[in-house]
Amino acid sequence: MKHLNYWRLLPKVLVFLGLSLALQAQKVNPSKDWKFGVALWTFHTFHMMDAIAYVDSAGLSYLEPNTFQNTGPRFGNKSVAKLSDEEYAQLRKHVADKNMQVHSVYLSGGNTLDLWQQQFEIAKKMGARFVTAEPPLHLLDGIHDLAGKYQMKVAIHEHWKGVSKYWHPDSVLAAIQGRPNFGVCADLGHWPKSGINPLDAVKRLKGHILAVHLKDIAEYNNPKLRDVPVGEGVVDFPGIFKELKAQGFKGYIYIERDAEDKPSNLPSVKKTVRYYQQKLKELK
Repeated sequence: MKHLNYWRLLPKVLVFLGLSLALQAQKVNPSKDWKFGVALWTFHTFHMMDAIAYVDSAGLSYLEPNTFQNTGPRFGNKSVAKLSDEEYAQLRKHVADKNMQVHSVYLSGGNTLDLWQQQFEIAKKMGARFVTAEPPLHLLDGIHDLAGKYQMKVAIHEHWKGVSKYWHPDSVLAAIQGRPNFGVCADLGHWPKSGINPLDAVKRLKGHILAVHLKDIAEYNNPKLRDVPVGEGVVDFPGIFKELKAQGFKGYIYIERDAEDKPSNLPSVKKTVRYYQQKLKELK
């Protein structure tokens, strides 16, 4: 029997892989397949009813609420975590009446599984399909089991070095390893604070990204900085959009601001919407 020369087959294999990736990218239509919205932390200095109104005025329909925001006078100024079942139903109806959707909720977390279960319950009552959070390392397996119980994935979010255990993409990959209920929420503005190029991180986390926090920052390695409007900082958004398309990404892209512009972040959100739409038109 003749021995196969595998090295001679290598070019054909590489061509096949290249064509497969190209076909995968072609199957993604970002303007339709990417769910574009706002993380309500962007308007955290306002109560939730006002925050929803701001998102509505920006023409967006996907919301990522958090469990700690004030819900406003209509709900007795209680936080999202303190609402009754009836009030959750009322809040969901208010969102639906605005033609908006809540597919994820940012959880504040906690140091016990009981606290995490309570917050999964909140996410369920809000109608979420997944949650965004930074799980404590000692609870990873328990939270993974809860995610399975509630049929929701956990998108691991990354604050910066010195604040989060997940500041480096490799630490996120380590948490995901062997835990299929975990994925990634890629915060593009936090990585530069730790000296990490967001495009490199997105490539490193290929196949695991469920959502993106669309955020920009003025410079690298400065954790004291607040973010700047998207397109005004160091983040290579065209490169990231191209990479996400090539990966076959069909998840959520949430505008998020940490800065507190006056009178609100609404002007920068609207500016980001225009920037995003333009870059998608240019995406090939």
